[in-house]
Amino acid sequence: MNFEPVRVASLGMGWWSDVLADAIQKTNKLEIVSCFSRSEEKRNNFAKKYNCNSASSYEEILEDNSIEAIINTTPNHVHLNTTESAAISKKHVFLDKPIAHNIKDGKKIAEICAREDVILSIGYQRRRENQFRWIKKEIEKGNFGKMVQAECNISRDREGQFELGHWRYESEGMPGGVMLQIGIHYVDVLEFLMGPVKSVSARTAQLVLPGENPDIANLILEHQNGALSNLTASYASASEYYLMNIYGKTATAYFNHFDGLRILLRGEKKPNSVSYKKNDTIVEELEEFANCVRENSKPEVDGFRVVESLAVIMAGVMSAKENRTVRIQEILDAEN
Repeated sequence: MNFEPVRVASLGMGWWSDVLADAIQKTNKLEIVSCFSRSEEKRNNFAKKYNCNSASSYEEILEDNSIEAIINTTPNHVHLNTTESAAISKKHVFLDKPIAHNIKDGKKIAEICAREDVILSIGYQRRRENQFRWIKKEIEKGNFGKMVQAECNISRDREGQFELGHWRYESEGMPGGVMLQIGIHYVDVLEFLMGPVKSVSARTAQLVLPGENPDIANLILEHQNGALSNLTASYASASEYYLMNIYGKTATAYFNHFDGLRILLRGEKKPNSVSYKKNDTIVEELEEFANCVRENSKPEVDGFRVVESLAVIMAGVMSAKENRTVRIQEILDAEN
């Protein structure tokens, strides 16, 4: 598809803004033309690095009719204000996950963008990884049979990298700590592969990192189809590690980022390797966003979808606090 690149402004100059900006440099479907951060030094450095304008205020960006969309990597608790302002100004929004730090704000963000008829795409890139796409296709073909169970682990070492007082590590901006920070990625993948989650039972611990938020979380997810999934997220492990095992009645898929993907069919003794090409998921989600802007189409992961995955995390937070199983509908109903 050939079209003029979507002219975007980057909002929020954290490390992830550079990750997204680097991805934009790999595609001709978007062009960074402006940026803003409250830190003049950060926005000037970003502007120099990516050859764009350093705006003096967010209002300057919103009033610039040549800017079509916002790449929003601001803190969770200001997602509502910054996205609402963009939508009212008729600018489309690519918003880093999670959509918000609570269900009420998440719902408002989705509703406002729908009302203003602007595209809202959320950065859930993990589901785009080709190994998960392969598993999804095989499930849809019926090759896994009845889905019964899944187990996954998303772990990173954050010791020595902790910024005490940073919004990412405080309960107000990141309730549930590691659960919301990175666990939500695999919540999305599990729902993508296994179906919607019905209820959550969770436990958390704080073992290594300072501050108030848990650095270990374990969630048992009951899916609407009756399958059970176990998700562990950690910031206290010795290294980075990703694991996803998907169990069906007639086939099982095993994935970890060291050994790749394997498939074991019922009756076989050893799993077989599955070859797949490692893809640039961030470029793909940004290109999809650009396509949606130009075609006025719906992104794969929109605001309403991610409110549901956020509800899974919020159910986990409540479960760990109250030591009980929490239904997803209870969380959604509480914010109606």
